[in-house]
Amino acid sequence: MVTAGHARPRDLWLVAGSIGLSAAGDFIAIIGLALQANDMQGEGIGVAAVFIALWAPVALLSGYVGLIVDRFETTRLLATVSVFQAVVAVALAFTSPFGLLLLLTAVLGAGVAVTQSAEFALVPAVSGERSIQSANGIVETARYIGFAVGPLAGGALTALGGVQLAMIVDAGTFVVVAVVALTLGVRRHPEPTHGEHRRARDGISFLFEDRLLALVMAVATVSLLFMSASIPADLVYVQDVLGVRDIGIGIVLTGWTVGMVLAANFLSPRIAVSALATAGFAAVAVQGLGKALAPLWLVFWFMVVCYIVGAMRDHACIRKRDRLPDDSGCGRAHVGGQSRLHRPQPVVREMRR
Repeated sequence: MVTAGHARPRDLWLVAGSIGLSAAGDFIAIIGLALQANDMQGEGIGVAAVFIALWAPVALLSGYVGLIVDRFETTRLLATVSVFQAVVAVALAFTSPFGLLLLLTAVLGAGVAVTQSAEFALVPAVSGERSIQSANGIVETARYIGFAVGPLAGGALTALGGVQLAMIVDAGTFVVVAVVALTLGVRRHPEPTHGEHRRARDGISFLFEDRLLALVMAVATVSLLFMSASIPADLVYVQDVLGVRDIGIGIVLTGWTVGMVLAANFLSPRIAVSALATAGFAAVAVQGLGKALAPLWLVFWFMVVCYIVGAMRDHACIRKRDRLPDDSGCGRAHVGGQSRLHRPQPVVREMRR
């Protein structure tokens, strides 16, 4: 990997800020589109279709996206795709046919796959004198702030101005990310080492080199699959059963992400390395309990509390790794799941450095 230019101290914070903004924008879009689908279709299947359309490209294209990110200059790739996503988001704001809405949502999801991988790949290039662990702590903290703010903002924007306002704001976040990418002081030019043969499965292969980690991630992935499958039902339950419109699902999902942040910062550091696997499996059970208890008492804020506790499983057992693949392979490592292995650290602690 060849890096042109020099990382300025502010570059890491610019990248972290854009990643946080991007994460918030993703949730603004998904909340707005899901609420729009529920109004258009009048049943949970429409909401489920939106989630599938947005996230299926991320899963299906992940390996190939990693190859793209590890082949082209990263900042220009990030800026180009972000501008394209802004155009798609504006188009979604004024799309009426449900089929076209799903198609454009899938295109937006393909862009998400590229931008997430490109952002992760830029972190080593902009870290400067900081360790990669410290840089990732800042970046992941910013990402989780975006996760926490995004659902609430998405629900509020949709309540104020419908899906049009939500998607226009989402488009604005893409424009900001593009501007940040072009103003960075470094350029990342990935170059394969001599004799290297890059494959789309390299990222997942790197992840599964650790057998214990592979087992924990496999269980967590199955848990995440069923948790994700229940989100459309959450929206219908909050709106039609609890009677909390628009902003309600945003509050619930914000509660979920707040639980993730609390666990990552306060529970994960206290788990001994030897107990990580056990803690991981126990945390999955806690997640299921949080989901199962919510419908037993038809009170909105009880559901929010259950989701905060249930979400703590998502990062209770995640610990930082002391190594990354060579920087030229960061794109493939991200899509293989590497980004989930870096525990966010409080930004205030890093600002004191």
